[in-house]
Amino acid sequence: MNGIIGVNKPAGFTSFDVIAKLRGILKTKRIGHSGTLDPMATGVLPVFVGNATKACDMTDGGKIYVAGFRFGITSDTQDITGKILTESDKKISLKELNAVIPEFIGNIMQIPPMYSAVQINGKRLYDLARQGIEVERKPRETEIKHIKLYEYDEETQEGTIEISCGKGTYIRTIINDIGEKLGCGGVMTSLVRTRSGGFSLDDCFTLEEIQNFADSGNIENALISVECIFSGLPEIRLNEVQTRMYRNGVRLDLNRINNINHKFSEYSVYGFDREFIGVARADFEKCELKVVKNFI
Repeated sequence: MNGIIGVNKPAGFTSFDVIAKLRGILKTKRIGHSGTLDPMATGVLPVFVGNATKACDMTDGGKIYVAGFRFGITSDTQDITGKILTESDKKISLKELNAVIPEFIGNIMQIPPMYSAVQINGKRLYDLARQGIEVERKPRETEIKHIKLYEYDEETQEGTIEISCGKGTYIRTIINDIGEKLGCGGVMTSLVRTRSGGFSLDDCFTLEEIQNFADSGNIENALISVECIFSGLPEIRLNEVQTRMYRNGVRLDLNRINNINHKFSEYSVYGFDREFIGVARADFEKCELKVVKNFI
């Protein structure tokens, strides 16, 4: 069993909980995921099965989230599930909020929250946080492509926001930092990931639906081929001799390969039998085609 399943993660599950559940449903241990989601979050979680697990770290880093927020409070987790640390009576107007949002678009620096899976000196921050230990964290650069305010109630100080961002972004930290900038504090109240790794919510299945596919012997209806996530790359088709050499890890002469274009460095590679083999990189200085990752 090889391929990718788009899972609509339920609230209350960790990403590892989803993997553990699917190992039981699919009767296989070789499963991984990309893009960890907090337990309170729902939405798109790409899950990789069999040989496709090799692509866990190769998916597009672009993600889109829809988050609920509330101003006037802060918490130790930066979301509504945490211990309330501060409260403020300051009221933020829609005009004030719209004036601040553009400051958080682009390449920004973000300090990872203590309740996160980031490791410092071999220890997860959330493990330290649960012991009441707070350590210094270095700011990290992340890309925020756009922020769209869907709704905001000046009376309740609550709203909904859409954020398109790069890999490693903490949405609750953005909300926390916006609240800090406005001088009132803020927490995330809900989170749905609507897109990740080329998957949208429409491409995803619930755990119950995946269980039903497995029970009826139609699990292939939930799986997509790993080659689909590389559909944006130009294709190379090898002849029979090249296919055998490439599968054995031999670097091929670029001059002997059709469809090489100096505009592109990475390619999807197919064998003479039209079977997807993997991803390769063209080294134009050495005139070689190198294996990046094979999936067969």
